Amino acid sequence: MSDRHNIIPVTMALLLHVIIFGSMIVAFDYARPQPLTPLTVKATLVSEVPERTPPPREPEPEPIVEEPEPEPEPEPDNSAELRRQAEEEKRRQDALLEQKRLEELKRQEEEDRKRREREEAERKKREEERKERERVEAERKREEDIQRQREENERLRRELEAEERQAELEAEERRFAARNSPEMAAYQFAIQQRIRMNWSVPGSATPDTRCTVRVRQLRNGDVVGVTIVSCENADDAVRRSVVAAIERSSPLPEPSNPDLFDSNLTINLTPEIQ
Repeated sequence: MSDRHNIIPVTMALLLHVIIFGSMIVAFDYARPQPLTPLTVKATLVSEVPERTPPPREPEPEPIVEEPEPEPEPEPDNSAELRRQAEEEKRRQDALLEQKRLEELKRQEEEDRKRREREEAERKKREEERKERERVEAERKREEDIQRQREENERLRRELEAEERQAELEAEERRFAARNSPEMAAYQFAIQQRIRMNWSVPGSATPDTRCTVRVRQLRNGDVVGVTIVSCENADDAVRRSVVAAIERSSPLPEPSNPDLFDSNLTINLTPEIQ
């Protein structure tokens, strides 16, 4: 198992420092000079001088004794404290490194989050722009299709109107030609004869009675409407008899030529009085 906190190298370093420091203390003690104690010698001087009272002797100075320097106290063994401090410093450095790593990781995660948000926003923007382009393009195509359909419908309408006008002109030309033909005269005579056969002329009618009637008929000759335009020299009985005669004549004779047919006929009637 690896020395996680470097205890063995720290312990060896502290032990080496203690050995070196102890060696220095021992060498210092041997090299320090020993203090010299002066020797005091007492002597008596004998001289042959007249005896007199000697002057008082001055007290001899006491010898100066140098106090030995106190030996330095041995430094306490603080290897455990140094080891604790080293371990504490190691833990502090590891904590700082871990904090920096976590801060860097958090910063990187924040940058990644912002980058993903930017990418997502750009993707959504591109998607919305694409959808908008597709919508505009679809709308443009739809309007073009509508415009083409309108133009086609207008062209068909103009062609149909032109064909209808041409058909009407041709039919009108045929009807005009037919109205002036002997077939038209025969058709009108057949209608008048049918009505006269069904007309019960009242006694109030005179040879001068003349009625103009507008008749609406279907293609098969069925009468759907009778309107008296005018009746000269006729009373109400004559008018009623004319309407009844036309209604009894329904369906009217069909023309030999379809171009002779007219849904709105104008018929002139005069009574045949014997």
